[in-house]
Amino acid sequence: MDIAPDGGKQSNLTTRILSALVLAPVALALTWAGDWPFAALLAVASVAMAFELSALLPGGTAGDRALLAASGLAVVAIAASGLSLVALLAGAAGLLLALAFRIWRGGPVWAPLLAYPYLVLPVAALLWLRLDPLLGRAAVFWLLGIVWATDIFAYFAGRTIGGPKIAPRLSPKKTWAGLIGGMIGAAAVGFGTSLWLGVGSPAMLALFSALLAIVAQAGDFLESALKRRAGVKDSGKLIPGHGGILDRVDGLVAAAVGAALLALIHAAASPGAGVLIWP
Repeated sequence: MDIAPDGGKQSNLTTRILSALVLAPVALALTWAGDWPFAALLAVASVAMAFELSALLPGGTAGDRALLAASGLAVVAIAASGLSLVALLAGAAGLLLALAFRIWRGGPVWAPLLAYPYLVLPVAALLWLRLDPLLGRAAVFWLLGIVWATDIFAYFAGRTIGGPKIAPRLSPKKTWAGLIGGMIGAAAVGFGTSLWLGVGSPAMLALFSALLAIVAQAGDFLESALKRRAGVKDSGKLIPGHGGILDRVDGLVAAAVGAALLALIHAAASPGAGVLIWP
């Protein structure tokens, strides 16, 4: 959103700031607490995401929304118990059931094929990372820091430098300068996190953080594409001044999955070490 002196945009900016001041401390506190408080946060978010996704994708019915929301809640409950693989299987079962209903009704099958991974994978990934007893808290806060730094640095770099757009048909305000600025911000978060931990290579974590900034921006573009296809500006109206929950977590959805894949590839002693500690 551009900041301009006219009253409408200034009022919207004030609303955005007030909403963030109210919601961010709650989300951060629950993330810090971990365990079931963090799971409760993701449960609420998954239900909201399910309803917003169903509204953006074609052929959805009340039954589709309920099934997607129930699948999200099941994944949260199972993953919070430390059974991440079983949680993914539960999500896959929900997807198969949704596909069966779509085929029976003759609706588009690509919608659940997108919706279920979009909801299930990031929720399971975040819980898997946070449950690490040694570095789970640090890993999730690092991930949040990357996404927020990417958004903030991209915004100011894009406004200050401008230049060519990345994909003007999907997101007319995002520029290559903004992407590079976001990568620099994410790299700074990674570098600082490694120095704070006192282990691993700050340069390596900075590099992987910058790469995750690209992943986060890709998540932003995916949600923008869904909204444009549905002909809406925001995914919902849940958060005053911000739109829907998907408008706030689009980058985190992609970055969480990317971080989990990094941890799996690294095959370190724990998920937290897999994303934070590099030789």
